[in-house]
Parts: sequence; structure tokens; C-alpha cells
Amino acid sequence: MKICKLEINNFRGVKKGVLYFNSHNLLVGKNNIGKSTICEALDLVLGPDRLSRVNPIDEYDFYNGEYLAESGENPKILIDAYLIEMSEELKSTFGPHLSFWHKKEERLLAVGEIDMVDDLEVEECLHLKFIGNYDIEEDEFIAKTYYAVTIGNVEEDGLIEIYKSKKRLIGFLYLRALRTGRRALSLERGTLLDILMRVGKLRPKFWEDTRNKLKNLNPPLEDDIGSLRTVLDGIEARIGLYIPLPEDSATSLHVSQLTREHLRQTLSFFVRASSTQTPVPFQKLGTGTLSTLVFSMLSAIAEMKKENVIFAMEEPEIAIPPHTQRRIVSYLLDSTNQSFITSHSPYVIERFQPENINILSKNERNELSGNKILDNNGIKSKTYRSKIRHSIAEAILGNAVIIGEGLCELEVLSIASQIMEKDDKCYPLDLSGVTIFDAGGDGEIIKFGNFFKSIGLKVYAFFDFMERAPEKIKELNETFIFYKQIDYKGLEKLLISEIPEEIQWAFLQELDSSNDLPHNVRVEPDNRPQTKKEIQDIVYNLLKGNKGERFAAQLISMCSKDELPSSITDFLSTIYHLHPKPSDIEPFNFNQELETSEEE
Repeated sequence: MKICKLEINNFRGVKKGVLYFNSHNLLVGKNNIGKSTICEALDLVLGPDRLSRVNPIDEYDFYNGEYLAESGENPKILIDAYLIEMSEELKSTFGPHLSFWHKKEERLLAVGEIDMVDDLEVEECLHLKFIGNYDIEEDEFIAKTYYAVTIGNVEEDGLIEIYKSKKRLIGFLYLRALRTGRRALSLERGTLLDILMRVGKLRPKFWEDTRNKLKNLNPPLEDDIGSLRTVLDGIEARIGLYIPLPEDSATSLHVSQLTREHLRQTLSFFVRASSTQTPVPFQKLGTGTLSTLVFSMLSAIAEMKKENVIFAMEEPEIAIPPHTQRRIVSYLLDSTNQSFITSHSPYVIERFQPENINILSKNERNELSGNKILDNNGIKSKTYRSKIRHSIAEAILGNAVIIGEGLCELEVLSIASQIMEKDDKCYPLDLSGVTIFDAGGDGEIIKFGNFFKSIGLKVYAFFDFMERAPEKIKELNETFIFYKQIDYKGLEKLLISEIPEEIQWAFLQELDSSNDLPHNVRVEPDNRPQTKKEIQDIVYNLLKGNKGERFAAQLISMCSKDELPSSITDFLSTIYHLHPKPSDIEPFNFNQELETSEEE
């Protein structure tokens, strides 16, 4: 079973959203874009235990917090999930409620299309609808999930409620970031241990056994707290004035009055972290160990329902080292029918195929959509795989990309931006979500420009001079918001032409004193060349012949802001203008606040 489509209306920060999913789905995007909202929406429509809570939804689950209309019908939260690829057992269970899904056209068959049922592109579909609304008469929020398409007897509006016993057959498991660990391994209802026992159809007998033991465990009052018996006798005598009591002691102390629900909240999972340590409550473990422990519980549940598991997990990278992140994701990809992962980690992102990555975005009307990284974006699979961890992963999590022709451009632009950002007027590119990217050659610039543009990023470019045909210039203009073609055939020519002569000579002297000069470059520190061109020629040959030594980066790092090449500063200044610094915040004046408070 897997979810092929999700519709969200009026839920949290999403006014409207329609998303299509594959077997495994990585959800990436800016903070507050809707990654967690998608997972929470799935939990409402598919989760078996969420709706059992006293308050499954509240005011702030409604878009803009608006749950009560001034006139007319109150706003509703609507979440629709479309599930396909069901096992024969599930088809039999949900048979009366199934409709038909056209995989190629990504839609339900409509009335009158019954002749298409046997098409190879059509299969049975379970359409579930969550409805959340405020009942003004009862003064409470109502949250229920229904079969959206039914045959036979139906309730009002053609909907029949689906109960959690049936929802459990779907096998939706949701691990929230950070929040789950606090109670995941207790025995409260809906926790992982409780779910594990329910899935395994286990009913522990220790509830009754434990209560009986506690019931019979009375403290020996006379021996340990003898004076308290005197107090109890005094209370008993005064009660006896108004209520008949037995002649012998009617009052006593018990260790506990725990009910089964109290025991669920009290019993705790203990873990010993090493052979020399005594067991401690699980929440006292390190965050990374706790997260992995929680995941191991979820995997145990998944293995018991392997054929029907749909798994959602937020940010598996939190407090977990890279190798464990990769193992967790590999497990999900290999052992579950479908997974939904939110992440900012390149170690997680690299495990997903491009077509399984959903770049989330919202427009000005807060309508949520997802762009997929498709195979037809012009980037070869080998190129994509080689750059995904350290380049593409960082870029797709940001707002914009500066595409440089090669590694040298990337390093020079990065260092020049750091120098410019010492000026308070230049807001740091990384804080603006602008990534500098190495395209790996002039021929790849437009390809990567279209690639990043296709997933909703702003794209800029910086590259060498080249005679270009009119159609290529047109393509550049259509691809990039802004680009800079320098006036030189090579970045090395730009550096020696626009960096002051004194900086270039100091650069050569520094390399000589640190014994970093290549053997084929000779410099006599006390015998400076007579002309500027001689110095430029030495620096040019050094940069051109040793591209992998990062000499260009070292040279640019010796410049002050005013000494940086104007071709670079003019380009970066435009980028800073397009991504300005946020408005300054007035410093908080504690003395003024204190004076105002005293006056009041």
C-alpha cells in the first residue's frame, strides 16, 4: 500500500495543497514551508491513535487560527489521502469502499468511466477524507476520518467513518523530531511500546499482578512511622462522630492507589549504556542514542506489518552521526512500502533518487506544492550523484544559487564574499540562502542553471569570456536572473589584471617564505622584478599551471575590500542588492522598560 496523492485544505500554514508521491519521498524546503505539516496531515487521516486523544486538533490547527465564521458555515480542515497498491487482504477488507485510480493521469475515475476499470493503468484506490471542524453547540472540536467513496449504505454527505481498528491495517507509523523520545518508550496509550504490543496482539498480565502486589504492600506503621498511627487514630475518632466506622482500625496507608492508566504513565523503560553502568531511565540517555533506540522500536513494528507499512520520519539527522543516518534511510528504503522523510542533511538527501525528492514551496496565497527533480532536467545521472552530497544538497535547501564555471570561481567568489561581508551593508550570502556552486565547466553552466531553476530556485552565474552565438546568449538570458561574463578568457587573467601589483608581489613572497612555491617557479624575495608585467606573468603562470593548489583563493584572501577585483565586487554587489539585509531591530532598552514599569 502507498499514498499516491495528498490534498490539504485549511490546515495550519497551508491554505491549499496538492501533492503527488512515489514509493519513497524526501521532503525538503525552507523552514516553515510545510514539511511537518504534511507529516501531521498524514497522521490525522491515516494514524490510528491520533483521533483517540481528548483534543486531536485545536484552534491553531486551522489556517490562520480561523475556526469560527462570523456568518454561514464554520471553516473545516479537509485532508484527502488516496491509497493504491493494496494487498489482496486489504482489498478484501476495504472492498465496499474502493474506487479506481488512473495511474498515468493521476486521478480517480469519474462516474460513467466504468469501461476503463480493466485498463492496465487503472487500479483500486482507497480514498480517505479527514474532516476537522468546531461544533459550536458542544463547544468542542470534532475530528474524524471517513471513507470518501462508498457503495451501499452511506451516512450524510456520502461518508462513512473509518475506525482505528481498520486504520491499523494500513500501518502508518510516524516518528516526530525530538518530541517522540519523551514518551515513546513508556507504556502510555499510543506510544511505541503500546503500539508494538497491539500489533503483536499482546496483552500483558502484569497490570493485574502489579496492582495486587501494591495493594497488599502496606507500610508497618508502628515500627517505622509510629507517631503517624496516633494521628490517624485521632482523625478516625473525629470521623466516627459523624460516620459510623468499624471498631478496629478503619484507616490505613497504602503505598499506591495506582490504576491501570496510572501504571501506564509510571512504568519506565530502563537501559544500561555499558557493562559497567546500572540501568537508567531511557530519557536520561544521550539524544543520539535515544533517537536510534526509538527508531529500533519503530523498525520492530514495521517488521511485524512489513507488507503494509507507511513510515513518516522527521529529521533523522538530529544528534545522529552520518553513518547512522545512512543506515536509517537505507532501512526505510529497503524494508517499508513507502516512506516520508523530512531532512536538511546531505547524508540523507544523497540516499534518494532524484525523482523521489520533493522540493516544497508556497506561493503568496499559501498554496503548497512540490517540485520533483526529474530525469529530463539535462543533468546526467553520474554528474548528479557526484555532486549531490556537498553541492546540490546544500543548494536545494536554499533560496538561490550562484553558478561558477569551475572550482577556482567557486573558491574566489566564496572568499571575496567573506571579505565584502565584513561591511555591515553586505548581508552574508549563506544567511540569505545563496549557495555558490561549481558547474565543472562552461558547458555545464546552462544545464545546471535550468536544473536549479526547475526546482524553484533563483539562479545567477559568473563565467569567463567566450564568443557566443546569439541563441546561446538568448538561452543565458532566459535561464538566469542575472549573470556576469567577465572580460577575460580565464579567471587567472582577471586576477592579475585587477588585483594591485603590491598584493601580487606580497603573495609571491609569502609562498616563497613558506616553501609553497612549485619547483618550476622561481622568486627572489630581495630582487623584485622591474616591471608590473613581469610580476603578473609569474603569478599568471603559477595560477594557470597549479589550479589544484588553491593559489587563486590564497591570492584573493590577501586583498582588502577595496583591493578586490572590480569585476567580482560589481557582480557580488548586485547579488547583495537582490538579497538585502533584513531591517535592523532596535536594541532592547532594559532601563527604559524598567522606568516605564515603575511609573505604572
